[in-house]
This record gives sequence, structure tokens and C-alpha cells, in this order.
Amino acid sequence: MDTLTIAIAKGRLGKKGLKLFEETEYAIEMEEDSRKLIFTNATKTIHFIFVKPCDVVTYVEKGVADMGIVGRDTILEENKDVYELLDLNYGKCKFVVAGFENQDLVKKNDVLKIATKYPSYVYSIFEDRGQKIEIIKLGGAIELAPLMGLSEVIVDIVETGTTLKDNGLVVLEELDPISARLIVNKVSYRFNYEEIKKIEKVLGERR
Repeated sequence: MDTLTIAIAKGRLGKKGLKLFEETEYAIEMEEDSRKLIFTNATKTIHFIFVKPCDVVTYVEKGVADMGIVGRDTILEENKDVYELLDLNYGKCKFVVAGFENQDLVKKNDVLKIATKYPSYVYSIFEDRGQKIEIIKLGGAIELAPLMGLSEVIVDIVETGTTLKDNGLVVLEELDPISARLIVNKVSYRFNYEEIKKIEKVLGERR
């Protein structure tokens, strides 16, 4: 078979994804404390590359990587032309709109200010609602925005809701469920179908 390349998101999601390959023919050979960015399995048939989550979908869409493991939040935000092949059933959380209790998300003839790390996703959610919005992109500490008057609400991913509660915020609307996903390049899926389905089967049984 030709060598396949799998892009793995750096961080917790990626580490859990690698565990799914353990004790299989796809298990990665990684030197401890190595600074390398490309690794292979024992049979040299799979290359693993480690990149930022937002870059996983780009590598897969462009065909540099045949497959990738990344959170669905990144998939929805980047909106790239890839196949979402398998829910890996970990890293579960959800997109929500959050703000102060009893806050109204409808502001007739006025602008709703929304702080988020995910501006493209927020736009896709609100574009057909007939509500004027101003999206304020932040890199972190999203919960601070309504507390400081920077925004009225936020859109973010939550797992337990503890951080929201600790800052006096509540979930006003639940949006999309999130978890780690296996994605694949569309051309690779066509020409390497059998091997990709084999990998999908292995991961599906171990998730």
C-alpha cells in the first residue's frame, strides 16, 4: 500500500487519539522527549504529523494529510471541504450561547454583541435569525467579556458549565454537540478507500 499520512491535533485530544492506535499495526513509534514533528508506525506505512488543531483540517483538505483527528468545534469553525468519517466518542462537550440569567437573545432593531473564539461558526448560526450581531473575537477567558461589558453574551464550548457558574453566567441556548472526530481528504477516500476503511474500523472498535 502507499504510505498514508494522519494529522493529529496537538494537546489532549491528540494524545487520546494516539491511544486508540496502541497495540495495533498502526501504533506510533515515538522517541521520548523527541522534538520531531513526523513519526511513523512500525511498518512505515503510516506517517503521523502533529499540528495545531486549526491546521489539521487544512492539511487534510489540501491532501497533505489523508486523514486527521481533531475536535468538531474546529471542523465547524474552519468549514473545510473534508469528510467527517467517525465520531471517536471522547472530548465530549457542546457549543452554547451563555450570558446572564433571563437574558434575551432577541434585540429588535439593535445589535447583539457576541464574544467568541469561533467567529465563523457564530456567523453561521446567527445569519438566518434576522438578528443584527457584532462578533468580538477573543483568544481566551471568554467569560470575562460580559462581566466587563465588552459583550452581552458569549458563544463557547462547555463541558460541565462550572466556569460559567463560577462567573455568574448561565447557558441561554445549547447549540451543536462536540467531540473528537476522524476526518478524511475526499480524494484520498476515493483512491485509498480500503485502507482508510480498515483504519476507521480499528478506531471504531477501540473508541
